[in-house]
Amino acid sequence: MIDTAVVTRTLTPEEVTRRIDDAQLQPASVAFHRLWYETPTTWSMQRYRGLPEMKCAFDCQMYHELIMTVRPSLILETGTAWGGSALRFADMLAMAGMSGGRVITVDLQRREPTFSHHPNITRILGSSVAPPVLQEMRTAVEQARGPVLVSLDSDHSAEHVSAELDAYAPLVTVGSYLVVEDTNIAGRPVAGSERDGGPGAAVDRFVATHPAFVRDRLCERQILTMHPGGWLRRIA
Repeated sequence: MIDTAVVTRTLTPEEVTRRIDDAQLQPASVAFHRLWYETPTTWSMQRYRGLPEMKCAFDCQMYHELIMTVRPSLILETGTAWGGSALRFADMLAMAGMSGGRVITVDLQRREPTFSHHPNITRILGSSVAPPVLQEMRTAVEQARGPVLVSLDSDHSAEHVSAELDAYAPLVTVGSYLVVEDTNIAGRPVAGSERDGGPGAAVDRFVATHPAFVRDRLCERQILTMHPGGWLRRIA
């Protein structure tokens, strides 16, 4: 028999932070994080409805929870890649009852053409910070009839992520989220080619100067996330 007390138990942000920073837990969580991340089949076999999707299952679950809670009418994604995450976002919007919810995704390359036919996905070819792309994003936000959620997952250099944060943060509605992906690279705790600190360094600088955004540690309660410190909630 399921213990209802266990099912209904919740954590506070402070409790999650203590779990993440626990000196006894950290060695095990970091070791598993690196093992999971550095296993080649982790990425080569990850699929969503047949499309490659470079995401951790725990993070996909967290996106689902955020979408069910925020109920965004528009999701802006940078870094389309093969389109698995854009397709998942569109499906999540439908499951949340947002039948008219839109996903706009941008990338420099077109790797997979088939998902582009989804009626609620708009695909843009170009740099996520190019003026024409940003204008199209701003226009979509102006026309949106509800909350706007943003996911940043393109070039992972700190310089580029900082430029994205400056451009996309104003498009996030109060109460919604700005998710900066792959803050775990550049030694946080996995290796990466970024020598400037990567997304994590960009987020550190951003939150230090933008009090309207706070790190939501509840989004890290599963312990394993590719975006530690990157789940940002807009509070003002």
